[in-house]
Amino acid sequence: MDIIIKKAEERDLEDILRLQKLAFMGEARRHNDFSIAPLHQTIEEITKEAESSLILKAVLDKRIVGSARAYEKEGTCYIGRVIVHPEYENKGIGKRLMTEIEANFKDCRYELFTGYLSEKNIAFYEKLGYKRFKIQQVSEAVQLIFFKK
Repeated sequence: MDIIIKKAEERDLEDILRLQKLAFMGEARRHNDFSIAPLHQTIEEITKEAESSLILKAVLDKRIVGSARAYEKEGTCYIGRVIVHPEYENKGIGKRLMTEIEANFKDCRYELFTGYLSEKNIAFYEKLGYKRFKIQQVSEAVQLIFFKK
């Protein structure tokens, strides 16, 4: 599989937003909470976010099959919305996206979070060297686990 990781362009944002909603539907089902922000983000919101964040895309045969985004503030790189199309999970795309994010934000502390029922995500982040440091209750049904590296 010849995956290319590069910076997303404005014209990619609609495809990334569609993929985000597909990818996070599983999270919503897992936590029984369909009010999570990734399912309701608008094109206007992601366009504004792109002004201050690095948004990467993973491309296979001219199709976006993954994405991740991050921004730096006061020495901390905040990583968010690491997504891979469900048909392409467990093929190293998420790891490549994370590696590229870290390469773009050197000499930073890294921080991210995932839902407490997201066992695959938790194992993935721990395998990449991230350590749990905080749990936050965000709704009656959902707790987030925060990781740092």
